[in-house]
Amino acid sequence: MTITIKKIAEICGISRGTVDRVLNDRGKVKAQTEELVKKVANELGYKPNPAGRALAAKRKNLVVGVLLIAEGNPFFDEVIRGIRVAEKEYSVYGMRIVLKSMKGYDVEKQCRIIDSMKGEMNALILNPISDERIKAKIDELVELGIFVVTLNNDIENSRRACYIGSNYFNGGETACGIMGLLTNGKAEVGIVTGSFKALGHKQRVEGFKHIIEQKYPEFHIVDYVENDDDDILAFEITKEMLLKHPDITAIFIVAGGVYGVCRAVLSLGVQQKLTIISFDSVPTTVEMLKKQIIQATIYQHPYTQGHKSVDVVFNYLVHGLQPNKVQHILKNEIKILENIN
Repeated sequence: MTITIKKIAEICGISRGTVDRVLNDRGKVKAQTEELVKKVANELGYKPNPAGRALAAKRKNLVVGVLLIAEGNPFFDEVIRGIRVAEKEYSVYGMRIVLKSMKGYDVEKQCRIIDSMKGEMNALILNPISDERIKAKIDELVELGIFVVTLNNDIENSRRACYIGSNYFNGGETACGIMGLLTNGKAEVGIVTGSFKALGHKQRVEGFKHIIEQKYPEFHIVDYVENDDDDILAFEITKEMLLKHPDITAIFIVAGGVYGVCRAVLSLGVQQKLTIISFDSVPTTVEMLKKQIIQATIYQHPYTQGHKSVDVVFNYLVHGLQPNKVQHILKNEIKILENIN
């Protein structure tokens, strides 16, 4: 049965004009009535007329802001490709994406960029730094009626609509499980993380330690270092860590800077004694996997993360649909030499 505006109006006990205004964002309606109409429309599986939706969306000049901590981190190349492909797919609706990026985990800088975008956007896709000031910015945007989605990294207790990315805790558990299999449960581990200002990076370390406590009493974490997802810094701090702790037999690379870590290992000629587990499959990581410097890497579907974030925003701005999940989790996928291509 085709679900029409007339049918929704009958069920809600209101006029077709009111239903039309709610479903096509044409004028103000009482909040209680708007909620009822959208609830009934969702339950009945109402599908709006695409041409009508496109015309209505174009009139609104929809702008989606995107802010990523992407500079110097090749992981985000595929995230951005997914965003741009989705933007092209939805171009008929006149939805425009304004993408900005930054390097590193400078909270004040991220706050300033968010403020600079605030007046021109209907929604924000944000790769947030985990800090109370960023949480406050998100809540401020929501108060202004701006729809916020967190991408690739989440932030606790904010009013964002949903999170799209991987399960970081499970990623850490998976990395530890792989390392345990490859080392027969015995390792002196150096951890190279991106930043403890990123909730996801902290969660990966927590997941890694959780499996140590459960299964690997002969795993010992020797040192932690942060590289800000930067290959140059990763090279320097990894080399320093290995010279300081020559007993290290395994490295867990929590986030970016993988190539820098591997170059440091090669520069010291210690690759034969190390088991290295990383994340993602950017070209330089694949190169190191093929050279067997890295034994395994964990893939978190960056293209899908980018595309999905735009899908969620589009469905809200154009169709008025709230996300059907608070978290859209992309499954962690183990990549080894034999299945990397």
